Amino acid sequence: MTRLGTATLGALAERVPVPSYDRRAVTPGIVHLGVGGFHRAHQARYVDELMNHGLALDWGIVGVGLMPQDAHMRDVLHAQECLYTLVEKEADGELRPRVIGSIVDYLFAPDDPDAVLARLTDPATRIVSLTVTEGGYHVNQATGEFDPGDPEIQADLRPGATPRTAFGFLVEALARRRAAGVAPFTVMSCDNIAGNGHVASRMIGAFATLRDPELGAWIAAEVAFPNSMVDRITPVTTDDDRELLALRFGVEDGWPVVCEPFTQWVLEERFGDGRPPYEKAGVQVVDDVEPYELMKLRLLNASHQALAYLGYLAGYRYAHEVCQDPLFVGFLLGYMEQEGTPTLAPVPGVDLAAYREELVARFANPHIRDTLARLCAESSDRIPKWLVPVIRHQLDHGGEIRRSALVVASWARYAEGVDEQGEPIAVVDRRRDEVMARAAQQRDDPLAFLRDPDLFGPLAEEARFTEPYLAALASLHEVGARRTLEVGEAF
Repeated sequence: MTRLGTATLGALAERVPVPSYDRRAVTPGIVHLGVGGFHRAHQARYVDELMNHGLALDWGIVGVGLMPQDAHMRDVLHAQECLYTLVEKEADGELRPRVIGSIVDYLFAPDDPDAVLARLTDPATRIVSLTVTEGGYHVNQATGEFDPGDPEIQADLRPGATPRTAFGFLVEALARRRAAGVAPFTVMSCDNIAGNGHVASRMIGAFATLRDPELGAWIAAEVAFPNSMVDRITPVTTDDDRELLALRFGVEDGWPVVCEPFTQWVLEERFGDGRPPYEKAGVQVVDDVEPYELMKLRLLNASHQALAYLGYLAGYRYAHEVCQDPLFVGFLLGYMEQEGTPTLAPVPGVDLAAYREELVARFANPHIRDTLARLCAESSDRIPKWLVPVIRHQLDHGGEIRRSALVVASWARYAEGVDEQGEPIAVVDRRRDEVMARAAQQRDDPLAFLRDPDLFGPLAEEARFTEPYLAALASLHEVGARRTLEVGEAF
């Protein structure tokens, strides 16, 4: 057994691929806020690929943890000199591990916010990337405008405040760079939001304007916010993953990352102060990301919601279990073909029929073991962005919406907090109390869940939607998820 670290890379190289470059020659150029499994499986992996080809050695990544729970990531990465193992899991069970070295430092903001600001204001930092989840952009779902109500956002808006949030650090650093005459960094969102660059620009700009209108105007004029589409299924690392890596390859890694073999990154060519040659690592650098991002959000991401609640209610606990059941696969493909796809413009270079089939095959990979609980989490940030736009488009164009209505109804049933076997459901959502309170009312008022305008806008007033929604909710209550799919003529 060999513990992962710089001194042991030579020994490990006999068992797993390790960085071929001298990490001592790597200098930071990117700061990433929100280092989790996905960032380490995706953006950091692409930069590592470039470095293995002798490129982008001045684009090392400095990770930043903002939340109290990020202290564990700090401890693990510091112990391993920011090295970690990325393990791709093939559907046939083959494991393909690889040690990633592109993260060169990790800063835990609550420990030393000044160190984070120093790194953000360093002229060498030319890109700040984000994976802060959909909720981290503080968008009011009903209006689409910035919602400053979060207490930590309010704290960061106070004059002279020490930043605590991503927006607080970004805007303070940009203010300091502006004052010092240093070019602004590019802000590169990598979250699952339609037009994520545009959203980041508007929300960060709104935050900055509340603090200082002139600063807000400068950010709007001078800071680049490229859009991007990112895709790689990356489940939560488990103790079993650590043990398997140790047993099969003799690598002791405190926090490896596991993922599927598939990976995609489509990135808008919009940078203010240079970028790594991402295209040489397989990134699609394009002028317009929107066709790709809508394809992913409305087919992959919305399909995750389509299988998650129904599958959980029916007794499944993993995505692959649901996608090995022909009844659920038929429903999933029906949603993608009849409801999701009609909302999309042609996607350059993509066969959408093949893409849909590939998605089902990816979901069905039994070795990824992506939990339905993960897919069901934070639904109030996901459904409004991924599924409600599909419903809205289909209503406006006379399209099919029955499957989408069942998905929303299955979320409403899931949010009651008890499954069909009478077992409690741990609902994880930033609006947990509100969504569960509405779900608790729906036995008496079947439209109670749908009457939340911050999530659904006016859908509760749309008879063409409420009719199938009410029928689906009643069926879920009366006969359960599986039987609902079996008898539902349109599903």
